[in-house]
Amino acid sequence: MDHITFLVAAVIVTALAFDFTNGFHDTANAMATSIATGALAPRTAVLISGVLNVAGAFLSTEVAKTVSGGIVDDTLVSPGMIFAGLVGAILWNLLTWLVGLPSSSSHALFGGLIGAVWVGAGSHGVNFDKVVEKVLVPAVASPLVAGVAALIATYLAYRLTDRARKDSVTKGFRIGQIASASLVSLAHGTNDAQKTMGVITLTLISAGALGHDAGPPLWVIVSAGLAIGLGTYLGGWRIIRTMGKGLTEIQSPQGFAAETASTTVILTSAHLGFALSTTQVASGSILGAGLGRRLGEVRWGVAGRMAIAWMVTLPAAALVGGLAASVVQNGGDIGTAVVAAAGAALAGGIVLVSRRNPVHANNVNDTHEAGIRTEPPAKVGAAA
Repeated sequence: MDHITFLVAAVIVTALAFDFTNGFHDTANAMATSIATGALAPRTAVLISGVLNVAGAFLSTEVAKTVSGGIVDDTLVSPGMIFAGLVGAILWNLLTWLVGLPSSSSHALFGGLIGAVWVGAGSHGVNFDKVVEKVLVPAVASPLVAGVAALIATYLAYRLTDRARKDSVTKGFRIGQIASASLVSLAHGTNDAQKTMGVITLTLISAGALGHDAGPPLWVIVSAGLAIGLGTYLGGWRIIRTMGKGLTEIQSPQGFAAETASTTVILTSAHLGFALSTTQVASGSILGAGLGRRLGEVRWGVAGRMAIAWMVTLPAAALVGGLAASVVQNGGDIGTAVVAAAGAALAGGIVLVSRRNPVHANNVNDTHEAGIRTEPPAKVGAAA
C-alpha cells in the first residue's frame, strides 16, 4: 500500500507539472495573434488567458472521461505506467518550447501514455480504435477545418471593410480580438485542463480510489485548472513569437478571424469529447488567415517544421514513456526515483540552455531575433 501511495502521489504531482508546462507551452494558441497585432499588451494578454484557462476548466469533463477511460484500458493501467508517460510528455513539451516549436502538448501526453502502457501491459492495454477515433482523426481534421474557416472569415472581413478607413478597421478588429482571444483561452482551459484531470482520474481508478468510469472529483478539477492557469500566466514567449510572427504577418482582421475559428472548433470538439490538439487548431487558423488576405505573407518553411514536429510528437513521447515505464516497472520505488531524478535533470538542463537566448514580454515581437529572418515570406494572392 505504501508503494501504491507513493506512486499515486508522484503521479499527481507530475500530472500537475505537465499541466503547468501545457499552460505556458500553449499560451500562444490564444494570445499570439493579439500580441502580434497590438490588440493586447503581452503581460495583459497572458493574465487574461491564465484567468480564463482556470474558468474554462469547469465547463466540461467530456475530454477528461475520454482520457481516463478511452485511449487506454483502465483495468490494466498502473500508476507507474502513468507516471512514466507523463515524464515523456513533459520532456517533449520542454524541448519543443526551447526551440520555439508549437507542437501538441496533447499528443505528447497521449504518446507518453501509449508508450508506457504498451511496455507495461502489452499492446492490448491500448484501445487503438479509440486512439484513431478520438485522437488521430481530430488531429488531421481539426487544423484543416479551422484553417478553411479562418480563410473564409478573413476573406469576408476584408471584403466587408474594403471601403472603410484603415485605422477604423484596425481599431475595431483589435477590440474584437480581445473578445475572441479570451474565448480561445476559455476553450483551451475547457479542452486541455481536462486532459490532466483525466490522467489524475485514471490514476485514482487504477489505484482503486475511484470506481470504473468515474469522473474527475472536484479537487482534481480545481487543481488542474489552477496549474494550467499559472503556466499560462508565465507565458511561453518563444512559442508566442513563432505563432504570432513566424507563420505569417498578422493584421487585426486576420487575428480576429483566426481566434474565432479556433474557438468554434475547440469548444465543439470539447463538447463531443474529442481530445484534439489546440495547438494544431490555432496553427491551422493562423495559416488560413494568412492565406485569406490578398498578398498575405506565409512562411512555408516554418509551417513545414511545425508539421514535422506534429508528426513526430506522439511517437517521440511514446518512446520516452516506454523507456521510463521499463525502468519504473523493474525498479519499483527506486526506479521511480531514478526516472524522476533523470527527468528533473533533463528539464533543468533545458531551462538553463534557454537562458542563453531569453525571450520575454519585452522582445516577443522582435522577429530579427527569432530565427525567422533567414526565410523571406512567400506572397500568396488568395483573396480580399
